[in-house]
Amino acid sequence: MLEVRGLNAWYGESHILHGMDFDVGEGEVVTLLGRNGAGKTTTMKSIMGMVGRREGSIKFKGEQTIRLASNAIARLGIAFCPEERGIFASLDVEENLMLPPQVAAGGLPVQQIFELFPNLRERLRSQGTKLSGGEQQMLAIGRILRTGARLLLLDEPTEGLAPVIVQQIGRTISRLKQQGFTILLVEQNFRFAQTVADRHYIVARPRRGHGPRGPARGQHGTGARVSRSVICNHRNQRR
Repeated sequence: MLEVRGLNAWYGESHILHGMDFDVGEGEVVTLLGRNGAGKTTTMKSIMGMVGRREGSIKFKGEQTIRLASNAIARLGIAFCPEERGIFASLDVEENLMLPPQVAAGGLPVQQIFELFPNLRERLRSQGTKLSGGEQQMLAIGRILRTGARLLLLDEPTEGLAPVIVQQIGRTISRLKQQGFTILLVEQNFRFAQTVADRHYIVARPRRGHGPRGPARGQHGTGARVSRSVICNHRNQRR
């Protein structure tokens, strides 16, 4: 479904991604694992066209998206749930939930979203600022499920959440996979990732002296030829 080849990205003059290569198959849950600053979130934003400059190839269902604006990419059926969640403080839960437009048929109806996240039904008239961190994360995920997007980009959905909420997020991701969604997940918590993902890519800075043409190695195998970020494929052994 998603094919990334030779992806480079910049923030201003800073060259952040150097030749990222990876794939996400339809119906898979795939994680990008790594420490802060490795380039995981930048990779997500590059897929969505949310960085100032990017080069390389990003194909979604065979269609090249590297030159498309972020709104056009969203209309293809890709949705992004950022780490900061992006909840509008002046809107209540229902208004936040209904805000994004539908881009395709097949989005989850509101009642089904409430089945995934019962807390949202109970807090329907509460403002965004009144929600706990876990409830904000539920709302951020629920909001994109309405849109009809089939590829979901989830950036650190468990960051800072209580263990019981992390478990709920994990169950939700598993249910979404069963319903045919494809998910690219950024995580630092491998213990969580291994319970939900089919495959993992480890994003790491290569060792000193291993540049774009050097044999940089990651934790689980040989990485791509990159200078700042190297991706290594590791199939989940839980099955």
